[in-house]
Amino acid sequence: MNQYGLSVVDDFLGTEKGLKILNEVRNMYSAGAFHDGQLVHNMRTDAQSSTSTVRGDKIRGDKIKWVGGNEPGCSNVWYLTNQIDSVVYRVNTMKDNGILGNYHIRERTRAMVACYPGSGTHYVMHVDNPNKDGRVITAIYYLNINWDASESGGILRIRPTPGTTVADIEPKFDRLIFFWSDIRNPHEVQPAHRTRYAITVWYFDKKEREEALNRAKLENSKTNNANAVAQLAEPDSTTSPAPSTVTAAAATSTSTPASASASTVLSANKSLTPASMTTGTGSLNANVANSSCPASNEICT
Repeated sequence: MNQYGLSVVDDFLGTEKGLKILNEVRNMYSAGAFHDGQLVHNMRTDAQSSTSTVRGDKIRGDKIKWVGGNEPGCSNVWYLTNQIDSVVYRVNTMKDNGILGNYHIRERTRAMVACYPGSGTHYVMHVDNPNKDGRVITAIYYLNINWDASESGGILRIRPTPGTTVADIEPKFDRLIFFWSDIRNPHEVQPAHRTRYAITVWYFDKKEREEALNRAKLENSKTNNANAVAQLAEPDSTTSPAPSTVTAAAATSTSTPASASASTVLSANKSLTPASMTTGTGSLNANVANSSCPASNEICT
C-alpha cells in the first residue's frame, strides 16, 4: 500500500472456505435477491446535471446485494468480512505502518456482494471516494474459479495517480485486494464475458467520516430537506459521474478516467444497530445496520 497504493493477497481463505462463500453467493443470486447497481447524482446545479446525463447501464452493469452477515444463509460471508476486519485492524494499529498510520479505522460498510452476469457487463473508470466521504480502504474478495482473463475479461484495472502505471488484476478465486478508496486509485471493471462474482467492503477513517457527516448535517439544516442530506449514504452501489469529466460519450468507454462518487440517499432518522466485529487482537467497532434495513435508502457504517 505504501509503495504502490494497492496490495494483492492470493489464497486468502483456502479452497474449502472459499467454495462455501461462493455457494452462499450463488444461492442468493439464484433466489433473485440482487438488484441493479444504481446511479445517484451528487448535489449540483441543474445545469451541471444536464451535462452529464448518462444511462446507468452504460456506466455499470453489475447486480448487487448488501449483506450484514446476520442474515440467514450468509454465515460464510460473515466469516470473510471478519477475517478482512482482522487484517485491516492489525495493520492499522501496528507500529511503523507507513501511510496507514495516518488513519484511525474503526468502522466499515456492510459487504456489497456483486455479480457481473457476463455479456460484456462492466463498470467504467471511477473513484470510490472522490468527495471525502470517509472511506479510505477498499477491500475486494473474488470468487471466480478457473478465471482466464484472456477469454473471460473482467479485469480490475487500476490507474494509480500520479503517473501512467496500470495495474491489471484478474478476479481469481480466493484473491483479496486492498487499495486506497480516494482519488489515488481510479479504477474500472473491464467487460466480463462470463459470470463474475466479487464481495466488497469499505473502511472509514474516523476523522474524515465525522467531517463528512457534519457537512451532511449542515447541508440538511440549510435546505431543510432530509433526502438532500443524502450523499453520505451507504457507499454501495451507487455512483454518479463527475459533472466536469463524464459525458454520455465518455461513459461508453472503459478507458476514460472519470471520477464517480459512491453514495445513496441517507434517511436522517434511520437508526443503525451498533455491532462489534472480532478482529483477533481486539475489536473493530462498526455500526452495522440490521438485516431488516433496505440497503437502497440508508447509510450503513
